[in-house]
Amino acid sequence: MDAAAAISTLLSARAGRDPYPAYAALRSYGPVVGHGGAFFVCGYAAADAILRDPAMVAYDSTLLDAQWSDWRANRGVALFADSMLRQNPPNHTRMRRLASGVFTARRVARLRDVIVAQVDEALDELAGWADGGVVDYMTHLAYPLPIGVICALLGVPASDRGQFRRLAEALTAVLEVRFTEEQAVAAHSAAKELEDYFTSLIELRRREPRDDLVTALAAAHDAGGDKLTADELMGNLALLLVAGFETTTNLLGNGLHLLLQRPQHAARLRDDPELAPAFVEEILRYDSPVQLTERFAGVDAEVGGVPVPAGSELILFLGAANRDPQRFADPDRFDPDRPDNAVLSFGAGAHYCLGAPLARLEARVALPALLRRFPRIAPAGEPTRRDRLTLRGWATLPVALG
Repeated sequence: MDAAAAISTLLSARAGRDPYPAYAALRSYGPVVGHGGAFFVCGYAAADAILRDPAMVAYDSTLLDAQWSDWRANRGVALFADSMLRQNPPNHTRMRRLASGVFTARRVARLRDVIVAQVDEALDELAGWADGGVVDYMTHLAYPLPIGVICALLGVPASDRGQFRRLAEALTAVLEVRFTEEQAVAAHSAAKELEDYFTSLIELRRREPRDDLVTALAAAHDAGGDKLTADELMGNLALLLVAGFETTTNLLGNGLHLLLQRPQHAARLRDDPELAPAFVEEILRYDSPVQLTERFAGVDAEVGGVPVPAGSELILFLGAANRDPQRFADPDRFDPDRPDNAVLSFGAGAHYCLGAPLARLEARVALPALLRRFPRIAPAGEPTRRDRLTLRGWATLPVALG
């Protein structure tokens, strides 16, 4: 596979099914490959440097204006553009500071008991859903558990949670490097529905404030000044909700699938839950729930020995960087005992994922608990992948509980 064919494969709708052969083919041409006016990054050192370089900027409204004159007509695109995901300093710094108070290490640590309780409840429900011992793990655990946790943080009532998987599925299509007109229409509709929901919830929290993120961000907006505009309030709430469970859902799904294919490792984790942190890091490295992100060169630069002109788009394949043989020995082997396992799955630098500690904690609790509760859990039929690469995960993962 030549470089052009590898890039074409990675930008296609089928890329999420198995991108790793295309990653390896592209990497053989170097850590950074220019093609069609863009630059594609597979090397760990190059990706890490780009993510940490303030001259490499996020895809913000200024860049959108230059490339897509009526992008604000699509509320899905506009929601993310108004969030910290697609902002650069000083706006990104201001928005992130407001949200970061909820994701402090101390607060996440206090959530452990809540997560343990929710995992126990989810495992009870998982057993109840089983038909002849077979259940879809994605539908009945990998989605509802992270949705429950992030909704508790945001202050979303438990009775409202059922709609968010459907809305997130449609909305996150616009985070792909390429998406269809049909997906754009569906994302617009989902964004409108989510905005209507948050408008009602914000009004409720203004009348009945609580110790949650909706209350805190609404208060920041109401304080006026330069704290948070109305569009930024809506965009960041949507981002925190969707990103708050989509990434963790993929981590839980990818993790269980890897363990079911490797019974010896599943047995180790079942018998010794203290191994969970190392296992979760290797799951994140081996099959990252976030496979790519974008940056644009704010100035002329050289990355991985390749000249990159100002204004150039850079596609960073995080999943490829996590398997770079220049950084990880025997990178295509799943090895939870791997030393110095510093993954790029949650990014790096100023845009490092705020919810990374929470996602890690949920996986560290849920995966060993699942294996202990159902020690004979096994695959039951063919799982199906979502046709997404940016947020790569399983649509279904049927298992026999034993």
